Amino acid sequence: MGRITVRRPVLRLHTSGSRGRRPDTLAVEEPLEIRVAGKPLTITMRTPGHDFDLVAGFLAAEGVIGRADDLAAMRYCADTGEQNTLDVTLAPGVPAPDDSMTRAFTTTSACGVCGKSSIEALRADRPYEVGDDPLRLTPDLLAALPDRLRKAQRVFDRTGGLHAAGLFDTAGELLALREDVGRHNAVDKVVGWALREGRLPLAGTVLMVSGRASFELTQKAMTAGVPVLAAVSAPSSLAVDLAEDAGMTLVGFLRGETMNVYTGAERLAL
Repeated sequence: MGRITVRRPVLRLHTSGSRGRRPDTLAVEEPLEIRVAGKPLTITMRTPGHDFDLVAGFLAAEGVIGRADDLAAMRYCADTGEQNTLDVTLAPGVPAPDDSMTRAFTTTSACGVCGKSSIEALRADRPYEVGDDPLRLTPDLLAALPDRLRKAQRVFDRTGGLHAAGLFDTAGELLALREDVGRHNAVDKVVGWALREGRLPLAGTVLMVSGRASFELTQKAMTAGVPVLAAVSAPSSLAVDLAEDAGMTLVGFLRGETMNVYTGAERLAL
């Protein structure tokens, strides 16, 4: 696994006029090229670590795979000399990604690119009906999740520069946490972990994210069968539309003792 953090010198300034030089810890951002059967598929900017989870989650979100058995093997490519190219071998009978999926450009850490262009397209490919999930929660349980997520962010404590995604059960216990410079990567890593552990669909769970709830994060949660997506910041309008259409509970501005419930309020015991 590559380095997660690096040290760099910085000039520390104060409005009082004081100044000084000191080392600072930064989160690493490096490209990861994803290949399927040796054919380049996409490049994403990510924080090294849990790369197999990241790739499995990405392929699940794009509908290429749906369970652990769909993956025959994953390995770093020896020809590159670095752990920044990962080649996936799909199981016999699993169709290779369509050529239209091939990304001949770099996906930045700030924004992943969903292969589906609209809610209508997602309806046709929805693998799980999250609207049927009978999960019920209390506002008190949801309110406790941001602190639990934050306390588990070990790399964020050193850098202040990573997003986090945490998967919680109905008792509020943390099942998995992943950090990354990209919001979408952190979610892909959690979903990929669940797929490789044979846990999909993620019924009866809450996915908590440290930033905003975008359309693509909502799409990734829906594809994994997550009934509740909670975020410490705001959702986008399209994220709300998708969550409502899918029957998901979408909670934003989850801070302290307050929250905004945008969809699926019936899952909360008010």
